Amino acid sequence: MATQGTLFGVGVGPGDPKLMTIKAGEVIRTADILAYPVNSAGESQARSIAYPIFEDSSTELPLHIPMNVERDPAREAYDSAANQISTFLMTGKDVAYLCIGDPMFYGSFMYLAARLGVSHKVEVIPGVTSLSACAAQTRMPLAGRTDVLSVIPATLDEPELESALKHTDTAVVIKVGRHMKKVRDTLRKLGLSDSAIVVENGSGAGERITLVEQVTDDTKPYFSTILVSRRDVT
Repeated sequence: MATQGTLFGVGVGPGDPKLMTIKAGEVIRTADILAYPVNSAGESQARSIAYPIFEDSSTELPLHIPMNVERDPAREAYDSAANQISTFLMTGKDVAYLCIGDPMFYGSFMYLAARLGVSHKVEVIPGVTSLSACAAQTRMPLAGRTDVLSVIPATLDEPELESALKHTDTAVVIKVGRHMKKVRDTLRKLGLSDSAIVVENGSGAGERITLVEQVTDDTKPYFSTILVSRRDVT
């Protein structure tokens, strides 16, 4: 029986290709198959980040993963993607699945690992998260001493969002997208909007950094992050 391949979950970082780790680069260059999620238009931000180090001989495997609130379409997509990847692994091929940021931090890879980890060898290559990149770009410390840091999805209902923002020292609001108005209104209600910062496409092409109170749009790109801190670092 042929030796099975390894599935690598590779974090390619938040946007700047130079923020990929040395190990991520090694795996991307040597893997037999490079898999990555694509949207309905066939676009992949993970691919665009890692593409500068693709080898000419790389075999690509784009996988459509719907970003819907409904879970059934996503589950079916992950089942299909896992089956496709398993076919390559069974023939001894190593597969690198590319993830924006870190594979285990809101990454689609975790759902593939849950499906394939029982029957195949899986390794995770961590990556720089959007949190770290946005904090670096804005020079806003995420936490120190006994501070509590909360990562809050903007997709929460308004009461849950308000509660989460109330009970933390520093908050990183992710998946802003069409929820910009809701988040801004909640921050204003809590008196936190004046110092909150929106980072669009942190460290990547088209990066934009704006104070929340200077934002007039009700929507932002999906990969937008809002940093909120109650602490004055002195």
